[in-house]
Amino acid sequence: MDSIISISGLAKTYASGFAALKGVDLDIRRGEIFALLGPNGAGKTTLISVVCGLVNASAGSVRVDGHDIVRDYRAARALIGLVPQELTTDAFETVWNTVSFSRGLFGKPPDPAYLERLLKDLSLWAKKDAKLMMLSGGMKRRVLIAKALSHEPRILFLDEPTAGVDVELRRDMWQLVRRLRDSGVTVILTTHYIEEAEEMADRIGVIAKGELVLVEDKAALMKKLGGKQLTLHLATPLAEVPAGLARYGLALGKAGGTLVYRYEMGQGGETEDNAIADLLQDLAAAGIAVADLHTTQRSLEEIFVSLVSEREPAGEGAR
Repeated sequence: MDSIISISGLAKTYASGFAALKGVDLDIRRGEIFALLGPNGAGKTTLISVVCGLVNASAGSVRVDGHDIVRDYRAARALIGLVPQELTTDAFETVWNTVSFSRGLFGKPPDPAYLERLLKDLSLWAKKDAKLMMLSGGMKRRVLIAKALSHEPRILFLDEPTAGVDVELRRDMWQLVRRLRDSGVTVILTTHYIEEAEEMADRIGVIAKGELVLVEDKAALMKKLGGKQLTLHLATPLAEVPAGLARYGLALGKAGGTLVYRYEMGQGGETEDNAIADLLQDLAAAGIAVADLHTTQRSLEEIFVSLVSEREPAGEGAR
């Protein structure tokens, strides 16, 4: 799959000396949903702002479908729709007029039929003649999405799009994102709701302290870093783990009723079937009866937290 966005050696240092981005290299594939995860201040919004031409980079380059974002700004920007974090709208304008105006800014001819479909998809049609100042926060967020899509972009940036919005909007929005992806639109989102990234994204990128820590297909990431946990429910509680089982690193559960065995996925995602079989055999040899067992897999949130914490110097994690 070819890249629609190519970022090379991207850096941004502000006048204060703060380095928001440090040599970021990233290719976004055409037609994918890419989730960019990172804690507050990691550089997510700065990265999006540079790609969208809102912030000038200190070093590096960005190409959008072959167009350099600096030398060929208009062509590059015309391909992009941006839904920012902040609710910035003209309070005295109507929904229809503000969305129509956004379309015109990109030189697109009027297309009332397209805008009608867009507003209906976002449950805004009944509010098309309402002034923005009369809308709820959730409805204003829908208007921002409509404005971003008004000129039919091939790339959509969603910067924390569901932060602080109602469950209904969140559901409607992800349905819309899926339809956009199915129509060939590339979607890049930042989110604090990691379960959404886990459900929606094709690939995951993790950024911390201005550096891209990891970029991986979601399925491969879960296989590679999503360690598993085997919980063994014992027929008779134990006071302690027998010394003969020390090599397994077992943890004794509350009241001694369970044993927990943690293991990482092997290369290519293989499980440690042989090790588990050996463990069960050794438990039986030690006279420990297992009444039941089950496995759980590490979540994307746990993977994210561990990756970010690895980048934090000692003593900074609590800030």
